[in-house]
Amino acid sequence: MYSPKFLFEFTKEQRKGIFALFLILIGIQVLFFFVITNPQFASTKNKEDKEWMQMQSVVDSLKLEQSKSKKIFPFNPNFISDYKGYQLGMSKIELDKLFAFRKQNRYVNSAKEFQEVTGVSDSLLQAIQPYFKFPDWVNDKNKKRFENTVFKNGNSNTSTKPVQIIDLNQATQEDFIKIYGIGPALSERILKYKESLGGFVHVDQLNDVWGLNTDVLVKLKSNFQIVRMPNVPKYRINDLSLKELMKFPYFNYAIAKEIVTYRSMNGDLKSIEDLTKIKGISVEKINIIALYLEF
Repeated sequence: MYSPKFLFEFTKEQRKGIFALFLILIGIQVLFFFVITNPQFASTKNKEDKEWMQMQSVVDSLKLEQSKSKKIFPFNPNFISDYKGYQLGMSKIELDKLFAFRKQNRYVNSAKEFQEVTGVSDSLLQAIQPYFKFPDWVNDKNKKRFENTVFKNGNSNTSTKPVQIIDLNQATQEDFIKIYGIGPALSERILKYKESLGGFVHVDQLNDVWGLNTDVLVKLKSNFQIVRMPNVPKYRINDLSLKELMKFPYFNYAIAKEIVTYRSMNGDLKSIEDLTKIKGISVEKINIIALYLEF
């Protein structure tokens, strides 16, 4: 049997190794003590900590600004989605009221009407109303001006001549040429565009005729209006092929392809709401475009 004393007996080399290890440990302790308690080291460490805290505060402030800077772009309130409504702060009940109203194929045409339909609070309406963007034809409808009206009190200004309004769809080339700034080429272009559409449904469609500057457009719109809605041809959007869709003036190849892709993945387009999901279609013109379509 081994004596317990044997467990504590070391050779000379082992004792030297243990002693050397002991010295190394003491040296590390002494070095650590003097470095940590050194004022220069402490100031350097404090400086690094302060710089890190400053950097962290900058990062935090940037994150805060980013969370606050969710920019709201102008939008037509008739086509608010669930997600968009929640972002704006609308409740589910308010959104459901809007969706029910839209299912009747009706549209809100002002901020006041939007509040009447949805029941949103005055404070929420005040916050989101500046971002409402209704089509130009809606704004024109809300701001009608009858330049050819004779005042009933007999105090009309005799120095201004009444403007004779002509039906845009009945106008001839000679009628257009009477407008200063329009010659044979531009008048012919207007007539060809009307023919491609099958008839104008709104005077703002003149904006799509290439070559008409702002001054000429103002004169046209003051002399020509849609007196009687034309019987325009209807494009059966769910039955037409890619090439047939491209014949519609408002659909180019990219839009026609998006429509065909949407139909293959989601089925038929059932309403104007589905039309808003087609990439490339102008939201401002969508109510005009819908008048030429049959779902």
